[in-house]
Amino acid sequence: MMKSAAVALALLESVEAFSPGALKPTTLSRKVDVRMGYEGELGVIEPTGFFDPLGLSADIDAETFAAYRTSELKHGRVAQLCVIGYIVPEVYRFPGEIAPGIAFADIPNGVAAINAIPALGWMQMFFLIGAVDYYGVLGDFDIGKPDLAPEELEKRKLQ
Repeated sequence: MMKSAAVALALLESVEAFSPGALKPTTLSRKVDVRMGYEGELGVIEPTGFFDPLGLSADIDAETFAAYRTSELKHGRVAQLCVIGYIVPEVYRFPGEIAPGIAFADIPNGVAAINAIPALGWMQMFFLIGAVDYYGVLGDFDIGKPDLAPEELEKRKLQ
């Protein structure tokens, strides 16, 4: 009986942690938001507000902030491509060879592929990723943006 009461109490305490009363901003977070000046930017949402726990945007100008945001989007897209690259070999194998004498079909899936890929294969991937980053293939963020009036765009940003 005592164990059941202790478990029930622990469950109630854990639920309380996610109640709306627990989401009030602390004094520390209010100080950080006031100091940064980017709390009105796109992507700032409740209950976290402007999230910069390391203070990387504390003393930067708007141009540097835009460059950081572009890098964040680019790295997010690279991470998505990495996940696809991890999943695709489970269902499909490319024809041909990754290096002379080693077919794509001979490379195992997952982490085991790290040791199976020869140096030439790693060089191909390294230079492809470098070219994509250098030439900005993943950095064209004008594609897919809605063509809206500035007032409507601002209204949608704040929803």
